[in-house]
Amino acid sequence: MTSIKRTRITKNVPFDDLHKHLSQQYEGDFYSFLENTDVATIPLTKSECDYCVDTLWENYINTAKKERKQENSLINYQDASMPIWFKTFGEKPFGEKSLFISLHGGGNTEPYINDSQWENQKNLYTIEEGVYLVPRAPGNTWDLWHRPEIDHMFDRIIENMVIFEGVNPNKVYLTGYSAGGDGVYKLVPRTADRWAAANMNAGHPNDASPLGLRNTPFTIHVGADDFAYNRNKVGQEWAEKLAELHNEDPNGYIHWAEIYDDMGHWMMGKEKAALDWMAQYTRNPTPDRVVWWQDTVTRDRFFWLELPKDQIREYTKVTATRDGQNFDIQTKDYKNVTILLNDTMVDMDSPIKITMEGEGLFEGIVPRTIGAISRSLKRHGDPYLIFTGEVTVCTEIQENQ
Repeated sequence: MTSIKRTRITKNVPFDDLHKHLSQQYEGDFYSFLENTDVATIPLTKSECDYCVDTLWENYINTAKKERKQENSLINYQDASMPIWFKTFGEKPFGEKSLFISLHGGGNTEPYINDSQWENQKNLYTIEEGVYLVPRAPGNTWDLWHRPEIDHMFDRIIENMVIFEGVNPNKVYLTGYSAGGDGVYKLVPRTADRWAAANMNAGHPNDASPLGLRNTPFTIHVGADDFAYNRNKVGQEWAEKLAELHNEDPNGYIHWAEIYDDMGHWMMGKEKAALDWMAQYTRNPTPDRVVWWQDTVTRDRFFWLELPKDQIREYTKVTATRDGQNFDIQTKDYKNVTILLNDTMVDMDSPIKITMEGEGLFEGIVPRTIGAISRSLKRHGDPYLIFTGEVTVCTEIQENQ
């Protein structure tokens, strides 16, 4: 067993150093710089940590407000550009609004057809409250909504809606129709930690797996006569898979599936009921069980788990469970797994224990540090996914290379 020893610190030293760094100008990513400074490794008390989280989150917001003003109608990432349109409904206070991102259909066709699908999607639904946002896919290929760049662009959209429009990060939903439904099938399981719930309409999952949906309610709507690409058949198959997963894990895989009799690709608006169904759910950013399946687009972090970039491979799995201060990891695919921690999950002033197949991998106190906070903010700006401590364990298994 290995434990991390906490050391006593002089009062205000981390604050003084933190403010010194915040007052200076840096080229490149400030949080990458900060995580490599001496102050990054100083153990913090809870009150010190709370102060640092608040200070760094405020800095994140202020920096975004200076740098992202032009992103209210266009998101750029690498060589891709995504125009966006949104409309706000209701009068929820700033910070409490919902966000519904709605994906248009189309696909591998002429740009003007995808443009018309985008225009149609803007008026397809209305909501009782929140922001209804319709992006225009950055390309005109069959995989409109599940290319690798989409994950990053949606992260950016959500961050901006939180910072500029007052969206609650725990009330963000995704819906899509036709090719947009394809995107929902593929995107949501691999980015499930971003969504409170999701809705797939008249799409096809391709090679997606529902395993990652353990903590994200998912609803499927498809016409029984939607024979193209077997959308009706695979919709029913996914409904059965989700039911089986829920029976095996009754606290997870919440779902609702409707296969509409005598309806084809268009469901005459019946799928609109999915928006109210989704709105009843709020994201839990730190669930007690995480099931992580790597799709063809891989990720290095999922809820409170992280993996080394050089070990990540497609079609691999990690499951982790938390019970109080105790964590259990299950994987046959990874030698190293990092547990991300904060005070909403555990008492960080008391030891935690990590096991795998009954074998102890770690037992001890994990310190709160500015370095861990900085790495959270570098991953993406989500105030509910700021982790203040982290511990990496070796699962002591042979990698399946």
